[in-house]
Amino acid sequence: MEFRYLPMTNEDKQDMLDTIGIPSTDALFSDIPEKIRFQGDLNLKKPANEQQLMKELSSMANKNANLKQYSSFLGAGVYDHFIPSVVDHVISRSEFYTAYTPYQPEISQGELQAIFEFQTMISELTGMPVANSSMYDGGTSLAEAVNLSAAQTKKKKILVSKAIHPESRAVIETYAKGPNLEIVEIDHQNGLTDLDQLERELDENTASVVIQYPNFFGQIEPLQQVKDLMDQQKKAMFIVSSNPLALGYLTPPGEFGADIVVGDTQVFGIPAQFGGPHCGYFATTKKLMRKTPGRLVGQTTDEDGVRGFVLTLQAREQHIRRDKATSNICSNQALNALASSVAMTSIGKHGLKKMAALNMQKARYAKQKLEEAGFTVFTKGAFFNELVVTLHKSVSEINEQLLDQGIIGGYDLAFAYPELKGHMLVAVTEIRTKEEIDAFVKELGDING
Repeated sequence: MEFRYLPMTNEDKQDMLDTIGIPSTDALFSDIPEKIRFQGDLNLKKPANEQQLMKELSSMANKNANLKQYSSFLGAGVYDHFIPSVVDHVISRSEFYTAYTPYQPEISQGELQAIFEFQTMISELTGMPVANSSMYDGGTSLAEAVNLSAAQTKKKKILVSKAIHPESRAVIETYAKGPNLEIVEIDHQNGLTDLDQLERELDENTASVVIQYPNFFGQIEPLQQVKDLMDQQKKAMFIVSSNPLALGYLTPPGEFGADIVVGDTQVFGIPAQFGGPHCGYFATTKKLMRKTPGRLVGQTTDEDGVRGFVLTLQAREQHIRRDKATSNICSNQALNALASSVAMTSIGKHGLKKMAALNMQKARYAKQKLEEAGFTVFTKGAFFNELVVTLHKSVSEINEQLLDQGIIGGYDLAFAYPELKGHMLVAVTEIRTKEEIDAFVKELGDING
């Protein structure tokens, strides 16, 4: 069939009007006063036929800088990683891509098992005993964790590191307005959270401390030192936002005593696709299990002893009394969670560690070549796959010229950190080749002068 959709004819339209017993489409709006109805024509292009429309849209799409033709050094929360071919094959199956909420477990076993596997792998990566069945993205997961900490501790003060992704901090600020939380931002020193300021701000009114690991600048925060400071205020909760790929190599936050670990699984099986959609994860302790937003899938057996899967816990307002609900999250990212599950399964435990190590090795090679070329690299301590380089010219201007050379440059830190004007956040993932890294360093040097 050539048509991607069935066009509606005038006869179809009249049949529908006759069925509901009205003379015209205008009659549908008869209850709306004439004076407030829009008069005239909308300022839109005239409709095109399907062939013309496809040609126009394809022409527009071809103007995009895509990751098949460009080498990307842009990270800042959305990364260009290897995606096993099996991922698209599995998520393209109709029983998965048409699925929504698995209310009927007897016909949703495949979906439920996929979510259960997702939870299990996230639990193993984070070192936490419980993980939910995914959320919208890392930012909303983090904000939900902040709200949970305030509800659990009955306190209002939240200490948030400024080395956390600026967009995630903005989401926290938005979520905090409802419960009237006090958000106190802790400055960074040379790309790491200022522990002296954190210690000064920690008091009996603190509900939680929020740290990113690795942080927005790619550096590895000293979680044990943070936890030691927090032990002085035993009732404050420890929230860690973490890149799950990095946890294939780094010590998981659960081993440092984190109460909640959140993040985004875009790094597993989800393309960059211009910034979304993503898939958030939320892992916590057994003590907080019933306060976890979203829902949990559990494994059980039926009356014949056959293994099965069910929605074990659903703490959203759609399922229980609103005053008892932990969140108003009304859906999850089941298809993206499935993509991440398939990717993690395909890569495997040992492959994931190797993949994480490759990110670290290639980022260090890039750092070495940048320093050999005369650049000042802001990143000094332990880091994962992102580093900050100091430039003489405007980062935005440099990125425009890099694009002309087929390279997507790094993130302009001046957008979120005015004091870091002239600093570029560069991401180097496992799929960047030596030749691509060398070309990036050379072009960056030529443009930067």
